[in-house]
Amino acid sequence: MVATQVETGSVESTDGTVISYRTIGRGPGLLLVPGALAVAADLDGFAAALASGFTVHTIERRGRGASGPQGDAYTAAKELADLEAVRAATRARFVVGHSFGGFLLLEALRNTGATAGAGAPVGVGAFDGAAAYEPGVLLDGVGPVTLEWVRRCQDELDRGRPRRAFITFVRGVNPETTGRVPRALLGLILAFAIRPAERRRKHALLGGTIREHQEAARVANQPDRYRAITTPTLLMAGRDSDDTAAGRATRQLAGILPRASLVTFGDLDHFGPERAPRRVAAAVADFFAAVGTSGSARAER
Repeated sequence: MVATQVETGSVESTDGTVISYRTIGRGPGLLLVPGALAVAADLDGFAAALASGFTVHTIERRGRGASGPQGDAYTAAKELADLEAVRAATRARFVVGHSFGGFLLLEALRNTGATAGAGAPVGVGAFDGAAAYEPGVLLDGVGPVTLEWVRRCQDELDRGRPRRAFITFVRGVNPETTGRVPRALLGLILAFAIRPAERRRKHALLGGTIREHQEAARVANQPDRYRAITTPTLLMAGRDSDDTAAGRATRQLAGILPRASLVTFGDLDHFGPERAPRRVAAAVADFFAAVGTSGSARAER
């Protein structure tokens, strides 16, 4: 019988920050890592869809919910320590990340087996398999990336204008899609598409999200960074993957990671795990069931 009751737990990360997580299901342990502007509960549907075959532990990333603050000295390395603390406590064998959570997943995988002080920010235990839906990796150019939208977004936040800051963010992260929509029109679209309570929560997370994107930009355009990852990894992309940085990076990573498989969902967007949790969960479950077989599979769904 599948455990359907969500339970909560917490661990202490290496810097003393308390990291909370939500648990559901029964089976091998699976660590689920949400993306930017998301809290653990946003992936409850996805976690429930995975729960028939896995004990799913959704991390409440720092700066959210019952977890401790992100802090002014935030780095991605601190989040890797958070992931390792939850992995060690739960003994999770698999890991799944969405968007920026996928970026953190890949950073963790490249440090698998490393020890702190040996060129790695934190020693990370091994996972049997990994899956990332449009990971927030930047591979479009050369060298570190300067995010042109950050200054305006931060200024609008500092002046108490979170709605304007959110519009700047949405336009900035996808210049080829939402970035082409006039600000006034995009504001109306966002007001219609996102419920007020959810919109307020995203506004509150925006300052931390800027820091997260800056961390990804700092290590942008380093494909060799991920070539040594030996963990079998499922990479998933939605439609229009050629028109977004995350979509293009997903396809590029499929040719970089030595044990990668690629699945494309032709009718889903960047938020597939939230909007079609059962379909995405089925692809993840199938892949993890097949971990250990030779070769990589490429499919269209």
